[in-house]
Amino acid sequence: MSRRIPDKWQSSVKAVKAVQVAFDMDEKIQLAIRKQALEAGISPSEQIRDILGLPINKRPKRPRLTVSLSADDYALLAEKYALSSEQQLEIKKKLMDDLINYVNNSLID
Repeated sequence: MSRRIPDKWQSSVKAVKAVQVAFDMDEKIQLAIRKQALEAGISPSEQIRDILGLPINKRPKRPRLTVSLSADDYALLAEKYALSSEQQLEIKKKLMDDLINYVNNSLID
């Protein structure tokens, strides 16, 4: 007897059945594909799909930058910003300000 998949998970069935393929290629090839993807506003995996003639999503699903922060990272950042490491939302706001300032200063140079 097979169990029925709940309706709220139905949209994920295809993704679960997909198989991720990794490529070990020369750095120049990887960089070129990443640059093309960035210029096209898509992810590198979508760029690879486009190169291979597979259907792609024109817009990224989650167009955002991410970074993983450990408890130690939060402690270091809290010290940098004179906050408590538990003030993660405030730390995130300060990080965003730093990133915005970094880009703005880089564009001026």
